[in-house]
Amino acid sequence: MKDYSAPAISVPSLPLALIPIVLTIALLGVQIFYYDDFTPHIPLAIGFGITAVVGWLQGYRWKDIESGAFRVLHVAMPSIATLIIVGMLVGTWIASGTVPMLIYLGLELINPSWFLAAAMLMCSMVSLAIGSSWTTVGTVGLALIGIGDAFGVPIYWTAGAVVSGAFFGDKISPLSDTTNLSPAVTETNIFDHIRYMMPTTVPAMLIALAIYAVAGGAEAGAGDALARIDAIKQGLAASFDMGLWQLLPLVVVIGLAFFKIAPIPALFTGVMLGGGVAILSQGASLHDALTYAHSGYVIETGTATLDSLLNRGGVTSMTWVVTLMMFALAYGGALERTRCLEAIVDAIVKRLKSFRGLQTSAIMTSIATNVVSGDVYLSIALPGRMYKPAYDSMGYSRLNLSRAIEEGGTLVSPLVPWNAGGAFVMGALGLTVAGGDFSQLLYIPLAFACWLSPMIGILYAQLGWFSRRAEQEPDTRTATDHRAVPAMEERE
Repeated sequence: MKDYSAPAISVPSLPLALIPIVLTIALLGVQIFYYDDFTPHIPLAIGFGITAVVGWLQGYRWKDIESGAFRVLHVAMPSIATLIIVGMLVGTWIASGTVPMLIYLGLELINPSWFLAAAMLMCSMVSLAIGSSWTTVGTVGLALIGIGDAFGVPIYWTAGAVVSGAFFGDKISPLSDTTNLSPAVTETNIFDHIRYMMPTTVPAMLIALAIYAVAGGAEAGAGDALARIDAIKQGLAASFDMGLWQLLPLVVVIGLAFFKIAPIPALFTGVMLGGGVAILSQGASLHDALTYAHSGYVIETGTATLDSLLNRGGVTSMTWVVTLMMFALAYGGALERTRCLEAIVDAIVKRLKSFRGLQTSAIMTSIATNVVSGDVYLSIALPGRMYKPAYDSMGYSRLNLSRAIEEGGTLVSPLVPWNAGGAFVMGALGLTVAGGDFSQLLYIPLAFACWLSPMIGILYAQLGWFSRRAEQEPDTRTATDHRAVPAMEERE
């Protein structure tokens, strides 16, 4: 194994640490807002170069910067591989009739007036059961996008409901990796951690559910909705052989996830089953199935709306997203290796005098790390490590910290397009930004549960509510009864 140990170099000064972050954010702003071009890849690559120069000024060698970037990429390779396999899964599941069957059943069973609320609840239940927001988004979420389109619901509304539900389940499921990482970093008990998140999670979900319930009818109220639904159902029935066999890939993947089979083999099993069902029930050849997995599914049904729903998927559809993740993660790895992020967090911690400021800063630091580094694990691990002594010295339970980094880390990651979570959501649900049209990014403010929860946490901190002190509980800093997920430097 390579030696990833960093040289013994002190933390940079705050002004020096801010240089690569400020300049990169400025470049991103010019690219996205001035030129109306949502391609953050090159600004992030330039940001990596600026960080490398800052590291060189501190005394780091190129191989130190390189190893920092490659280490984070190494940690993120399962996520990148998952994204690629989801592309394969989308192509084969459409070809097999799995996604068309789910859309058809949804059009039959779900009332358009409460579609958005149902979408959030469905995704939250699946994600809670299997502990994976990504698997939920890439399977159930994909079908819900098609159902919402048939109902006349804008894709960004459906995506917002899907993301709210999927990441809610990921946040409180004991099977989730991030739900295990937060208490592992803060040395608390996972079940205490989950219970302590309820005061913010439950209100956020109830508010989101109420908004989706009210908005669902308005968004699905177009006059031509019934005609569109009927046309899509007829097109699906004419183009695919649909029956219970078509649901086999979905049932198997969810079952494997429930029994804690790792995401990559579980999803790849779904790809193989999807290809097999496409061959056996839809008349596809072996070459067709391989092509669908690589290049996506292509069909001409004569209905433009249906064609736009079905012509997608494949490894090639994920190229833009995968390259974006790699640029963002390499940049985040360089920032961590040069200790720029540590310098900024350390400067914040030293200035905190009250619990209100401490709790708010912990949440905001996790959010900022998500935005800057593009990595959800770093957004949990870095603030978790840096803020622990401050909570101890003020006499407050570390459960406050574990809740803060879970909310600022897990829930915010899908709201940052160049973060691993956000890039995955955009790739899996087919959200695109082209020609200066940023409308599909509206899923970000419409994912109410994801941003309401940290906002409620900040409100509680200011009011002193649900702010447990250390003496109000037994020793919770013993990490038991959970799968410990190591911090970034240990995740080799």
